[in-house]
Amino acid sequence: MTDTLIPNGCKTNGPVENGYFKKGCNPFAQTGRSKLQNKRALLNQDIIKQMRLRAGAENLLKATSNNKVREQVVLELSYFNAVLQRLMEQLELLNSSVEVYQNVQETSIIPLIPLGLKETKDVDFSVPLKDFILEHYSEDGSNFQDQIDDLMDLRQACRTPSRNPSGVDLLANYFSQLSFLETRFFSPTRQLGIFFTWYDSFTGMPVCQQNISLEKASMLFNMAALYSQIGTRADRQTQAGLEDAIAAFQKSAGVLHFLKETFTHTPSYDMSPAMLSMLIRLMLAQAQECMFEQITLPGIRNEFFSLLKMSQEAAKVGETYSQVHQSMIQTPIKNNVPFFWTTMSHLKTSHYTSLAHYFVSTALLDHQLTPTDDEDKQEKALSQLYDAMPEGRSPLDILKNKDDRRRIGKAHLQRSIMGHEEAIRTHSCCRHLKELDILSHILQASLKRSLTKFDQNDKEDEFTDYMLAPDIISKTEKKAEMEIPASTKVKVTDLFHRLGPLSVFSAKQRWSAPRTVRLRLQDRDLGFTLKGDAPVQIQSLDPLCPAAAEGLREGDYIVAVGDTECKWMGVSDVMKLLKDVDEEGVNIRVVSMMDSSSQPMPTKSATYCGGLPKTYSMICLAYDEDDKNPKSRKVAKKPSFLSWGLKNKKSNSTLSLPTADYSGPWNRPTYPNSCNESALY
Repeated sequence: MTDTLIPNGCKTNGPVENGYFKKGCNPFAQTGRSKLQNKRALLNQDIIKQMRLRAGAENLLKATSNNKVREQVVLELSYFNAVLQRLMEQLELLNSSVEVYQNVQETSIIPLIPLGLKETKDVDFSVPLKDFILEHYSEDGSNFQDQIDDLMDLRQACRTPSRNPSGVDLLANYFSQLSFLETRFFSPTRQLGIFFTWYDSFTGMPVCQQNISLEKASMLFNMAALYSQIGTRADRQTQAGLEDAIAAFQKSAGVLHFLKETFTHTPSYDMSPAMLSMLIRLMLAQAQECMFEQITLPGIRNEFFSLLKMSQEAAKVGETYSQVHQSMIQTPIKNNVPFFWTTMSHLKTSHYTSLAHYFVSTALLDHQLTPTDDEDKQEKALSQLYDAMPEGRSPLDILKNKDDRRRIGKAHLQRSIMGHEEAIRTHSCCRHLKELDILSHILQASLKRSLTKFDQNDKEDEFTDYMLAPDIISKTEKKAEMEIPASTKVKVTDLFHRLGPLSVFSAKQRWSAPRTVRLRLQDRDLGFTLKGDAPVQIQSLDPLCPAAAEGLREGDYIVAVGDTECKWMGVSDVMKLLKDVDEEGVNIRVVSMMDSSSQPMPTKSATYCGGLPKTYSMICLAYDEDDKNPKSRKVAKKPSFLSWGLKNKKSNSTLSLPTADYSGPWNRPTYPNSCNESALY
């Protein structure tokens, strides 16, 4: 059970205390990121507590008609709503605390936005799995206690993954185990009784389901979040660090896309299609930003073609952030996304668009067309910069006319200055942004550079009205693309492989209890042949052989020969075990496949949102006053067997089924408005 655990004394990613922990997990790390995650867990607990209190107050308000009680309940409701609002603001503050995720060596880099990990509650697999193994597989569940403990240890380790590839592998390992677990134990016709509870990453609202798809989807979300944190942590002042950041953000977008396409009906809003689409755009925009930084890292040459190229690269970054900002301000995303994220995306849109205009202005103002320059090449480069040339002039006329170059260049400078001023104004509107001193210095330096360039090209005797510079066409040599990492399909060993091959021994199949059959030779023949891969099946059974008399049937699966388990053995291996059968014979254990259509109807999955049930796995009866008094209850006369086929006088049908008359009405309980369908999305 400890083969994947690292003992104390081995090299690890951080300090540990007495005990063991899995590779890729460090629950005792006292980093700023881990402290934020612990605060998130505590906030989630407080939110669900207040949600339950508010739900109780709402139910009391509906149930009572006493005016004094109603006034007191309304006062309590206002208090609960105020507390919830304060908790939501604290959670938004955690989602806005991006500085602890950045690389500590970066002093002049614009911060990036990481995703926070979803929090969950502990899950005890032990009793439900052991009961299912005994009931469904007819084996002693206590023999699989080590495997169940390994599964629970793996899930617990996934709550505190390391911010490195080992942490991603840990989440991917558990995600792959969930696929085996779903096939082994989660039948479509019954509920296992295991509840998975996960908290919304943005609102803190809890969602509880018996459906293992919630567990798988949440693990994918955390995998994408961990990739985003790895990309944010990368050293973006080196080429290798920028490559790591680009790869991490593209993989994060790929995992989010895989989540969106695979799990289309997740009840948690942070995994809704609209929210996932916005997060995908955000990850790709940050990857594009890192690509721009990768190009500018060696320095930007003050050369005409290089400046035009950089202007279109910067315009591409601004365009991607503009798309992110537009998706963030759409309802209902804008009500759940932190205000810090919205202002940051708007700020970067203005900043990088202003950089694009600055590069174009520098190219036009600092570089004049000379006889040694390639006119055709410069004309082509300038024509590809705009959708429509300024004032209808041809590119060659602008290049040759010094006054036109200067006038258009100053127009681009004006747009650059206005954009930087807008970015600074946006920065001042968000108190979380104002705490990022590095960002403030970068914005101020960019504005100062544009103002200096404008002063250098300004003449006192110039009174010409400045034109409005046209938009710059975005273009990039390397576009950020989604990359689905191989970790989403990592191969792992099934913890419960001893139960047999999944193709046969799964939760969807039903078998009889194992039967013991005594095999004896008759005329040196067992009376049957074997077929198939593991496990082997009985075929061509002689109905007059001793094995048939013992209860062996055509199509039975052999699961053991003597004391040897043979669920994973092929025909040749089983035949080796049977070749030494003597006159005394040997015992084999077999199971028979049963018809799955005779299984009971599935029960509804229970889903809880905000601490309240959305649907129930059982129907509850609401008793009225007559139900409470057995004496006053009317007892319906039981119909006789002969009356079943008679015509029912109260029905138009010619046949009637026996019915039971319940005097108590089937009253469905009412729920507060906080638990309607809109509360899930």
